[in-house]
Amino acid sequence: MGEAAADERGLAAAAAGEDEEETSPIEEVRLTVPAGDDTALPVWTFRMWSIGLLSCALLSFLNQFFSYRTEPLIVTQITVQVASLPVGHFLARVLPRRAFRAPALLGGGEWSLNPGPFNMKEHVLISIFANAGCAFGNGNAYAVMIVDIIRAFYKRSISFVAAWLLIITTQVLGYGWAGLMRKFVVEPAHMWWPGTLVQVSLFR
Repeated sequence: MGEAAADERGLAAAAAGEDEEETSPIEEVRLTVPAGDDTALPVWTFRMWSIGLLSCALLSFLNQFFSYRTEPLIVTQITVQVASLPVGHFLARVLPRRAFRAPALLGGGEWSLNPGPFNMKEHVLISIFANAGCAFGNGNAYAVMIVDIIRAFYKRSISFVAAWLLIITTQVLGYGWAGLMRKFVVEPAHMWWPGTLVQVSLFR
């Protein structure tokens, strides 16, 4: 009875669209995912780019390296999500807060290596980088196995450029489908993915 009433309240709140925020009709999502957005938090910071790119490259290398084992090991994005929090706070403490001014040719704006405390938005973007590095939980890129089969079983050579284009196109194809389906499987409030709630709860 209580769950039905909670769902009805969630549907009513979603229909009302208060403060232009789409409230989820799913109780678990409402209790886990924050409905508001703090636009004052810095996002495109040096910390986010450095930790994010490093984690993406590191997970890509490790998962590809371990995929050739008889029993493959997969280093997931949860590892980076947990490890990047103390690293981010450490960088927020040691990086200089001095502001730099960009040349007029680049817009002339000011930026800093350390715009303030390490925040949740930076943490989320770092985890997204790591998620891409571990091929969204699959460990390695599927197309690498095609290149391996061509060389190991068919004894044929394939150039680096051809292999690179094959891997990039297959990976980007997945992102393309994700972008096309975003309107239908991501943006609607009633579409929820229970597996991601674990990560969101860790962010909070």
